[in-house]
Amino acid sequence: MKQYMAMMALAGISLMPQAAFAQGGYPDRPIKLVVPYPPGSGTDTVARYAARRMETALGKPVVIENKPGGNAIIAAQTVVNAPADGYTLLWAANGPVTTNVALYEKLPYNPLTDLEPVARLAYSPMGVYVPADSPFKTAEDLFAEAKKVPGKLNYGSGSATYNIATEWLMSLVGAKANAISYKGSSPTLTDLAGKQVDFAIAEYSAGLPLVKGGKLRMLALTSDRRMKSEPETPTLQELGYKEYFQVAWWGIFAPKGTPKAVVSRLESTLLTVFKDAETAQYLEQNNFSAFTGTAEQLRAFQKAEIDRESKLVKRFNIPKL
Repeated sequence: MKQYMAMMALAGISLMPQAAFAQGGYPDRPIKLVVPYPPGSGTDTVARYAARRMETALGKPVVIENKPGGNAIIAAQTVVNAPADGYTLLWAANGPVTTNVALYEKLPYNPLTDLEPVARLAYSPMGVYVPADSPFKTAEDLFAEAKKVPGKLNYGSGSATYNIATEWLMSLVGAKANAISYKGSSPTLTDLAGKQVDFAIAEYSAGLPLVKGGKLRMLALTSDRRMKSEPETPTLQELGYKEYFQVAWWGIFAPKGTPKAVVSRLESTLLTVFKDAETAQYLEQNNFSAFTGTAEQLRAFQKAEIDRESKLVKRFNIPKL
């Protein structure tokens, strides 16, 4: 017993400098924020805003590193395998921390045990898009064609999240289309504008500039309310698909084992930033919404989303990857 108590005391002493360093010395060098999608996507846009505000608040550079591909698995593994010191963080959308669990038979990482939640921050609706000169003038036109000739139409999918979102919608309307995979929303929408695919579900914020530029037409929204910037575009719920609701959301995760003091510093910094007036204005102007939550709330939300999306995959027989 004495030996055990002595060991515990020594352990406590050995941990004190680390905790003190984490609180007083972090950060003392640049932080890398790994983004799973390419520049120009809604995910990348919000990440760059967050990085700029983090730099100001923390007093050290926050460098964006885009690592698209593999349905965000490449980016997730980069962070999972990084030192657990708070200097490599994952700017996570749905894909790497929830959807991949539901859609993949086997992942090379476990987002519930290999990643530490830091904070939940924002969300954006998705849009159903077609090329500007598509014969499909409405969502009903698109659905009718997809039902008439199953498998005739191709859709672009920028991640596993959009794969589930589209397959769920096709199941609800009784249709079938073929998935063409891309490394994020930006290349998906570029090819859609070039008529390489027939339609796509993608981030509202990424598609809106192409809609305004006359390259794409937006047929419907996946959220439960219309957007001020496109008031004529209906939601899928308004079109009769009452249960359909899908948004892109974002938060930050760290490697498992990152010191609690570091996580707490990042959590408080990020929540302060995403609750202030400057961020509220930025989010509104860029068609995002605040969706703040603590590390604990992010973990609970993550688990609920994994459960919800796993049930969708099973219910609608969405093929596993």
